[in-house]
Amino acid sequence: MAHLLGAENIGISFGTRTVLDSVSLGVDEGDRIGLVGRNGDGKSTLMRILAGQQDPDAGRVTRRGGVTLGVLDQRDDLDPEHTVGHAVVGDVPDHVWASDPKVRDVVSGLLSGIDWDRQVGTLSGGQRRRTALARLLAGDDDLVFLDEPTNHLDVEGVAWLARHLKDRWRASDGGLLVVTHDRWFLDEVCTRTWEVHDATVEPFDGGYAAWMLARAERDRAAAVMEGKRQQLVKKELAWLRRGAPARTSKPKFRIEAANAVIADVPEPRDSVSLAKMATARLGKDVLDLESVTYSVPVPGGTDGGDGGRRVLFDDVTLRLAPGERVGIVGVNGAGKSTLMRLLDGQVQPDSGRVRRGKTVQTAILTQDVTELDEVAHLRVAEVIAREGNTFQVGGKDVSGGQLLEQLGFGASRQWTPVAELSGGERRRLQLLRLMVGSPNVLMLDEPTNDLDTDTLAAVEDMLDGWPGTLVVVSHDRYLLERVTDHQLALLGDGRVRDLPGGVEQYLELRRAQEQAGGGATGPAGSPAAGRSAPAAGRSAPAAGTGSAPGSAAGPDAGPAGPSEAEKRAARKEAARLERQLARLAEEEAALHERMARLSTAGDYEELAGANAALQELLERREETELAWLEAGEVAEG
Repeated sequence: MAHLLGAENIGISFGTRTVLDSVSLGVDEGDRIGLVGRNGDGKSTLMRILAGQQDPDAGRVTRRGGVTLGVLDQRDDLDPEHTVGHAVVGDVPDHVWASDPKVRDVVSGLLSGIDWDRQVGTLSGGQRRRTALARLLAGDDDLVFLDEPTNHLDVEGVAWLARHLKDRWRASDGGLLVVTHDRWFLDEVCTRTWEVHDATVEPFDGGYAAWMLARAERDRAAAVMEGKRQQLVKKELAWLRRGAPARTSKPKFRIEAANAVIADVPEPRDSVSLAKMATARLGKDVLDLESVTYSVPVPGGTDGGDGGRRVLFDDVTLRLAPGERVGIVGVNGAGKSTLMRLLDGQVQPDSGRVRRGKTVQTAILTQDVTELDEVAHLRVAEVIAREGNTFQVGGKDVSGGQLLEQLGFGASRQWTPVAELSGGERRRLQLLRLMVGSPNVLMLDEPTNDLDTDTLAAVEDMLDGWPGTLVVVSHDRYLLERVTDHQLALLGDGRVRDLPGGVEQYLELRRAQEQAGGGATGPAGSPAAGRSAPAAGRSAPAAGTGSAPGSAAGPDAGPAGPSEAEKRAARKEAARLERQLARLAEEEAALHERMARLSTAGDYEELAGANAALQELLERREETELAWLEAGEVAEG
């Protein structure tokens, strides 16, 4: 694969803090790289240096001649006086760009519902973000850098972006570098992962799941090394005391060690225990919507007059049980945040009623962080100290300092004024402040915004042990499937649907809804959609509340899956390979035992031969594992 871009011994510091130190890396054609790490470790800084937007203190960045680079930064440079159409395609005539299938796909995927002739300066932050992303993807850059591209995208938008990036180039062409906290997106798009930590960049093969497994293996290897070091220390102390030498244990088989580790990890949450605790805290009644109808005014035309009212919820009944953990997904503008405000009592329905249990105490995490303005003059530790000295987390008492450390506030950072915190740190503190306030109904509106993957894992860990009713609105599929037990969908037709099939069923319902509504292919007012066309899906009829329709795929659904005969053959092959893996495991265990005996006997020549045989066996096992995984994928269809 041809080289696109490289960095050699780059370094940069801010004050006394070194962010990157002698980092060398490169991007080749076909690379799809996810950039991960904690907030403040230098992910965006590294991206800006590689893009040529910031100069390093040391080292250099080189780019192959003729390579074009497109960058989506966290701040756009759109001209507020331009229209959306001009911002995306410039002065290109409508008939030219509308004849390009790639540009049409970008416009329909990102700008559905945004007026093509609207001025950029009148757009919301989310609409500006989508416009900036559309402008970038409408181009033909060889190398694309994306900094938090999933912010302001709903679940459907994130799924579209993942599909677009996978289909944008051939497998051996183009290059992608993306900074995102969306773990599903990392797994879906990326084939390599760069972890930025401690002023270095460590590469891994695969997406988020592969990176997490590699990190676990790295930590396990470090623990093994530490165990060996301590064993040597024990031997030395025994010799000094003239006692018997300590016994060493045989090396353990890798798979057995992994199974032992997995067996020691408890379930993410004990649903039965949490439900009992939640019932004790909440009673039987929590929050109920009974035949609720709610509408919002619709602005009229260019004169700004009243254009009537749009019904967000039409005769909706919804009941939340003690300890229920529900995720909410839906199209932009369908009323996800409004549903939370109805449940919280911030807005009243046009008809119907909201019933609230006598012991219910709600807390809501909004998408703004302005709630911290009132404590901006305080330090982080002082904010938590206002709520109490000790807190119950997972059945254990922890101090405020321990709780802050769990969410990434180290000892020094705990004494930072709130006004000086980054966006991600303010988000963490905002969430922690809500949780320690002892609510029994917690509502989270896009809680993953501005949080890094490590912090997200810590937040999920805290939510696992939280014994109340939980309502989460998020575009992060990984988070929804991790912390909620079921999901609800808002499709913009005034109804609330249960999703037994999870987020995947929601996406299928949306595809069916768009096809039933004619499948608009562009934003409102664009040539691709017709100047008077509404946003895609806004006026589509209901797709039904049952299981995802099986006939919704349509002619563009892509290639068919394997046949039943191919699945049966794959199952047989997988069973054969599984038996082969079991035999290889037995051979490996026998080799380990033989090597331990040879090491004790001091027969190093035979030991070297046994080690060579072990390496050959490990290669065969790896090839067999890959074949087994491929057969399993075919068997599952």
